[in-house]
Amino acid sequence: MSAFTMCIVLGLSAQEVLWQKDIKSSTQDFLSQVTTTIDGQYLITGSSIQSGSSTDSGTSNSKQNNGYDFHLVKLNQQGEEVWEKYFSGQNHDYLSASVATQDGGFLISGTSYSSKGLNKKEDSKGGSDIWIIRLNEFGDELWQKTLGSSSDEEARSVIQTTDLGFFVAGNVQNSAKGYGSKDVLIVKLDKDGKELSQSVLGGKGLDEVEKMIPTKDGGALLGIYSRSATGGSKKTENFGEGDYWVIKLNKDGKVEWEKNFGGKADDHIRTLALTSNGYIIGGESRSERSGSKTVGIEEGTDLWLISLNERGEEIWQKSYNFGNRDILMGTSVIQSQDSRAKSQDVTKGILLGGYTQAEGKIETDDETFWMLYLDQDGNEQWRKHVKGESRKREERLSDIKLNRDGSIILAGTSAEELGKENWKIVKLGDKQLDQLIEKQDIKIYPNPVSDYAYVEIGFDFKEADIMLYDMGGRQLQILKTKNKVTKINTQNLIQGAYLVMIKTDTNKTASAKIIKK
Repeated sequence: MSAFTMCIVLGLSAQEVLWQKDIKSSTQDFLSQVTTTIDGQYLITGSSIQSGSSTDSGTSNSKQNNGYDFHLVKLNQQGEEVWEKYFSGQNHDYLSASVATQDGGFLISGTSYSSKGLNKKEDSKGGSDIWIIRLNEFGDELWQKTLGSSSDEEARSVIQTTDLGFFVAGNVQNSAKGYGSKDVLIVKLDKDGKELSQSVLGGKGLDEVEKMIPTKDGGALLGIYSRSATGGSKKTENFGEGDYWVIKLNKDGKVEWEKNFGGKADDHIRTLALTSNGYIIGGESRSERSGSKTVGIEEGTDLWLISLNERGEEIWQKSYNFGNRDILMGTSVIQSQDSRAKSQDVTKGILLGGYTQAEGKIETDDETFWMLYLDQDGNEQWRKHVKGESRKREERLSDIKLNRDGSIILAGTSAEELGKENWKIVKLGDKQLDQLIEKQDIKIYPNPVSDYAYVEIGFDFKEADIMLYDMGGRQLQILKTKNKVTKINTQNLIQGAYLVMIKTDTNKTASAKIIKK
């Protein structure tokens, strides 16, 4: 036991709270996601009821509707607010997913009970619909779209694909085109919001998509909580009450393969992540060893993680326990960033985040954010409860992201009493994870560039100068920065090669060539 305790202590000592941001509320607010932007900032998204004093709506329209609205807060790398926006329909609108787009903006997706009015530009299709809005980096709307039918649709996940278009995933109830009581709806859009295809996936029962991630070939991987028998579009039989149903789509949204994983009881998929040789799927399990489940449960609901290859075949599976009901909310994978061996990216570790709900007895760390760090084979390295600068009675993690520099961002709700959920965002530095991540002194992307490029500085500094030169040695731009990632404007440059040079307050210098398209 003492050796195990020592290893835990070593793990804990490596972390420090870099900052904490509390976004206060007097109502029951829902936090859905934290999205890391291309320049290392953070978009916190969820649903809130605006207080009467608020006037910053998605447009100049600040009329109150007394229902839930899409609520977005952008924070910079230091945790300071850059902007806050609300997008409102005349009824309840719940924001469930967001993705950072290649141009520095965002696509947000939520479930809308509103018809046309306020910020909503299209009529309801009947029941609840999926409402998506494309934003620029300042949170201004570029376009919006309402997707749905006369049935009830709910939004779950959105990704940008390699062709710069989008997959939108949601669920639809008792659809005329469906197979069961609830099915999965997948819509493919181009970058301007034009609908390219739509499909419904499901068996003879209830199927709910929980998560979707982009795959390397321009397709998507879906994680579905399935309580369905075969039939409809479902070719695989359930093992128990509820299973992990995983579907791989190609770039056109067609099914390439599907797999079912489960024991005899209820197993609920929550997260997906890409690894160097396939995927990690994870969620909660109430099943003993049975069906395709080769690991048991210790207490209540445990975490169940499965590593798959690119064809969806199992590599390993593991179970982890915090006591009571463990809920997995986010998974991040550390990949080797070796630019010389692009095809040989190596997964170095897996970071999980979640919280534990009390069932019957109350443990001291229940309702507290937790992190679990595993090696690439799923072996536990350390675990930690994260209280940040404060701890309220009930804290539930919504999302966790591992940043490119090895720091970790945790976002969730924090409440002294039910119905008054503040948003709590904590950024942690981690020296162990920092050492695992291979850094270049200077990195520029995209390169070649057409409009804007991002300059990433790999070493530590407080302030740096970024200088842009033409190949004749003339200085064209100089920017001062305190950020690890800084955006530079190349719109006015003519086609050709340029040199970007950085110099920090610690007298470190680095340079790289940039090509203007």
